[in-house]
Amino acid sequence: MNIILMILLISLLILVHEMGHYVAARICGIKVSKFGFGLPFGPTLYEKKIGDTTFYIHAFLLGGYVSFPDDEKDSGLSDDSPELFKNKSVGQRSFVAVAGVTANVICAIILVLLTAFAWGKLPSSEYEVFVTKIVAEKGASVYSSGLQVGDKIISVNGQKITNPLQINFFAQASRPFDGKISKESFEENYEKLKNLNPKVDTTQIIPLNTTIKLLPTTDEKEVILSKSQMYGVESKKTNTMFLNETQKELRDSIRNKKTYKSDGKITLKDVAFATSDSKVPLTITVERNNKLITLKPLYPNEKGIIGIERQYKEIFKETKGLKSGITNAWNYLYSNTETMIWSLGQIFTGKIPLKDLHGIVAITKVGGDVIEQQGLFKGLLLTAVISLNLAIVNLLPIPALDGGHLMFLLIEKIRGRAIKEETLEKIGNTGFYLLIALMVVIIFNDVVGLITKKF
Repeated sequence: MNIILMILLISLLILVHEMGHYVAARICGIKVSKFGFGLPFGPTLYEKKIGDTTFYIHAFLLGGYVSFPDDEKDSGLSDDSPELFKNKSVGQRSFVAVAGVTANVICAIILVLLTAFAWGKLPSSEYEVFVTKIVAEKGASVYSSGLQVGDKIISVNGQKITNPLQINFFAQASRPFDGKISKESFEENYEKLKNLNPKVDTTQIIPLNTTIKLLPTTDEKEVILSKSQMYGVESKKTNTMFLNETQKELRDSIRNKKTYKSDGKITLKDVAFATSDSKVPLTITVERNNKLITLKPLYPNEKGIIGIERQYKEIFKETKGLKSGITNAWNYLYSNTETMIWSLGQIFTGKIPLKDLHGIVAITKVGGDVIEQQGLFKGLLLTAVISLNLAIVNLLPIPALDGGHLMFLLIEKIRGRAIKEETLEKIGNTGFYLLIALMVVIIFNDVVGLITKKF
């Protein structure tokens, strides 16, 4: 039932988007020959002509379209008819092209405001994280760190914790002896080793049975996560160097030793790599009895586990009147828009791989779960975020999207003449096929996600 409700909510967003195009076209005096709710695949559930427009409701609800006479060979209109889309000014055509996006933005605003006043609060997208149980093995550093049940975790390595998963990201990035080191640590230790062993030729393999003085075992520097790492979409440390198998074996053999007798196969650089891969501390600040306490260093095990169970509480902002409702709604919309734009940037830079992209199937499943577990208001807020996402994605300058049409209209305005219809058709078709290919990949990811219970 909740999944059906989510399908209807998403279908509503598509209907709102296409209605935006329809209303804008009618305002500009452009004839709309067809208005479809759903995609024209399979049976048509409803068909009726009202005025000059035939309205359709298709069985496949997740889609929609607005069709102009320009797309029809026998429209009954002369080529110079003012009712054709192509005969309108660049400004009017741009108004029609951007109207769907505008309608989605307005829809998102209405949904968030409606939720703010009806629910009396809005989520801040932040959480308080509490320690409920310590489950680490005996002797783990979590016991000597001073961490206690009931502590509220404020920060890790000086970075504010706003989501319980961020603790996992820090722990995973701070696994000891993981074969990864920072370039800075390597260079620093390499210089120290050269000073400690001045007679060793740094450009050659260290001769067999030559004794090398080693550096005292020290911790690696605390991990600082980037914004993308805090969101969990980038796992690699920045500026990272990786140990090869020989260096890993060397690391394990010289751990906690003061000297090493060369086997005639390694260089001083290998030793620098080996000694740089060590334990990585986590410095955690907690709130206890209304006081901030910075604990002793805590070390994850080699699986990146600290050994605690947590409970989290979502932080809400109360809506007490018109002013606070509008303010909270604005902040909610702004933060989610910022996150979506940032996420798109991560996709285009390759930091979010193609295999992690998900679409309508995943959204419907997750949305249904949200409504079931957290209530209708949370479902409405998710719908508002999806509406914003539709608006942002549609503004991308990609052929077959609204942003692509706007891009061609801008080029037309700059050139002073329209691009040839044949050229537009070729570019549009290419863009359409690429989008279809991307949709196939995304749906495949969604299906795999469902099978593997990823969401």
